[in-house]
Amino acid sequence: MASTSAVQIMQVPQRSISLPASARLHPNALKVEGELNKFKTWDSSFSSSSSIQNGLTRLAELYNCIEELIQSPCTQKALRNQQHKKLVEEALDTSIGLLDACTKARELILMMKEQAQDLQSALRRRVGASSMDSNVHAYISFRRKSKKNIAKCLRALKKAESNSIKSSSDMLDGNDQHLSMVINVLRDSRALTISIFRSILLFLTMPELKTKAGGWSLIRKLMPVASKGGQEIFNEVGNVDVALFLLHGQILKNNDAKFDAQIAHRRLETLGSCIKGVESRLDCLFRRLIQNRVSLLNVLTP
Repeated sequence: MASTSAVQIMQVPQRSISLPASARLHPNALKVEGELNKFKTWDSSFSSSSSIQNGLTRLAELYNCIEELIQSPCTQKALRNQQHKKLVEEALDTSIGLLDACTKARELILMMKEQAQDLQSALRRRVGASSMDSNVHAYISFRRKSKKNIAKCLRALKKAESNSIKSSSDMLDGNDQHLSMVINVLRDSRALTISIFRSILLFLTMPELKTKAGGWSLIRKLMPVASKGGQEIFNEVGNVDVALFLLHGQILKNNDAKFDAQIAHRRLETLGSCIKGVESRLDCLFRRLIQNRVSLLNVLTP
């Protein structure tokens, strides 16, 4: 099932940062810890737009707190220490990777929005059956091609996940509990960001269309399952695919496809609204990531 693959691939960090008593006295540290712990309740079991939007909103709030933490005099003093320059450089390298991943996610979301709008416009115009079917196949063709780009992005995220920020004892002063906390915060926020980017990619690729000729084999197999007990196995992207499968079937049988076209149009409308929500939150997160990088750069070039 599509949701099963999401559960297997996506593992959101569930641990909270463990702050020493002295570090907890810092108000910025407490705010960051609180934001990180909110992700314990974030539902990563299914790549729905509501879950993604919720995760992106929380992530932007987390980066706001991280910004305050980086700007605090205590953190600035610790990071400006020459012996910790390597840590700042590694954090900057990480920020480049996150910005790149965010940019790719934004591009994919934009392309999906444009394709959905084009198909929605065609259905609204009530074009002939032949033209309608052509528009449907153009959308499905886009979905197949985008899967290759998504697969590349997923591989890049997996690689980035393995390159965590180092905080080994030989690079940190064991007595500097505040700096240790900052590094842990950067590591945890990075892991959460990668997980949420992965959920966006899974959202765009569900259900995975390992198709045969015609492009509908997996949807056809899943249709009976989806109708049993009201169990929802598709997200908004998958719901559009199912509607298009039914519409395509009516056109092939030369039946009146007006009703199925209306359903497809409504689901495209819902998808468009969901994509708009994800897009706006991604844009907000992108700005936070840029600010985070600028603040780290300022540490090296005061």
